[in-house]
Amino acid sequence: MARSVLRRLLPHPALTLILILVWAILNSSLSLGTIVFGAILGILIPQATVAYWPDVPRGIRFGKLVSYTLLVVWDILVANVQVAWIVMTKPNAKMKSTWVNVPLDIKTPEAITMLAGTITLTPGTVSADLSDEGHCLLVHALDAEDADAVRDDIKQRYEARLKEIFE
Repeated sequence: MARSVLRRLLPHPALTLILILVWAILNSSLSLGTIVFGAILGILIPQATVAYWPDVPRGIRFGKLVSYTLLVVWDILVANVQVAWIVMTKPNAKMKSTWVNVPLDIKTPEAITMLAGTITLTPGTVSADLSDEGHCLLVHALDAEDADAVRDDIKQRYEARLKEIFE
């Protein structure tokens, strides 16, 4: 009985913690008021969205998620410099933008969403479409000599890690 009450109060405990942390970071404060308001948001938002989470992800490996996050932040920083260099040194006619089909081995919606978000957050690439069955992601690369190399890099650098985290 106590477990069901706790489950109703905190339908997604990980999301609650993430919301509290994000609220504190956005406010640049660890004051009691910030934490309390973050906790209120962290409780109310998951309760309001619980209907949209029919399959709450289980068994997420948070240590690997932290290392993945650090990798993505690093890649975003590096890609910012690379894209700035491309924009400043290459005329548009010499850029080789391309579309890349990335077949997906990951199956969970959370992992696919994180992969698409990672690709879009990294300057120089954007996730444009997901196939109806969720088996393939269409990605646009700003400047790529080889579409296969872009696909392989996405699969090895991001998708393989997301598979370890979520599946």
